[in-house]
Amino acid sequence: MRSTHSAPYQRFLERLRQARQDAGMTQAEVGQRLGLRQSWVSKVESGERRLDPVELARFAAAYGKPVGWFLCLD
Repeated sequence: MRSTHSAPYQRFLERLRQARQDAGMTQAEVGQRLGLRQSWVSKVESGERRLDPVELARFAAAYGKPVGWFLCLD
């Protein structure tokens, strides 16, 4: 199955998952911390749902990463 997302967006999603794993958190723990459902976090990580900049900032804070870290897609 071919992805509908561009290569840079796929790298962004990889970084998002990596940041969660680096923080030692499950999707359920992230959801709990941010007041979201685990399924919502899963949809974001799979690319089914896109993040807006404010949401990205909340994820970054939860993971202890600067927002720019997620955007270094080279």
